Amino acid sequence: MSIFQAWLSNESIRFRVRALKARFRDQTAEFDVIRQHVRSGDIVCDIGANKGSFIFWLSRWCGTGRVVAFEPQPEFARRLAEVCRAIGLDNVRVEAKAVYSHSGDQELFVPAGHSPGASLTHKAAEASSFTTLSVPVVALDDYFDANDKVTLLKIDVEGAELGLFKGAERMLRRHAPLLVFECENRHLASGHVGEVFSYLETLGYQGSFVCRDRLLPIAEFDAAVHQRQDGEWFWKKRDYCNNFVFRKAPARP
Repeated sequence: MSIFQAWLSNESIRFRVRALKARFRDQTAEFDVIRQHVRSGDIVCDIGANKGSFIFWLSRWCGTGRVVAFEPQPEFARRLAEVCRAIGLDNVRVEAKAVYSHSGDQELFVPAGHSPGASLTHKAAEASSFTTLSVPVVALDDYFDANDKVTLLKIDVEGAELGLFKGAERMLRRHAPLLVFECENRHLASGHVGEVFSYLETLGYQGSFVCRDRLLPIAEFDAAVHQRQDGEWFWKKRDYCNNFVFRKAPARP
């Protein structure tokens, strides 16, 4: 198949339509922050890549650098690798792995219909039907060399955020990548989103949250208001806020 035919395939068209919807409709604030930050030559990560709505843009923006996309669901990872290869996103490497606090193997909970998304830590009681897969997991500090300057972590891991950050502590301290991630009380088997924020603050990060396509200071975030769990499909309401941007605070003179 020629690259022209690949670009016109159904899989390629769906991949690019998802990218366009994410960039210009669903997550404009997040993409604006990423676009301002990423430069050609950067190493960036898409963790919990799923169907790849971020990958197209990350590949373009990091140019001569590389994108490492982690997706533990084997079928999704295979499709991502195939479409990236077919349309010439040669700077993308797809890893069929989950990212967590340690390296090894672990069970991944996959709810029927993929809603909510697959998770290493998801409370099984929240899904009426689910399957489990044994998947390889890796800590970022094990995957990357100490001198690999990763500049961005885009993260969607459905409740495994704190473990992921703990497994990347060396990277966070040494290279201070921009963090763009989802985090929700409803996905945490125990604890609170504030524990994730507090951990990042101990590493010198300052946070914002996305509310109605605007970035607001994390000090204004109140889970009782911004992640209120009232009514059916509460997480789809416009005032529900689950996307966060953390960046390393400037060094004091």
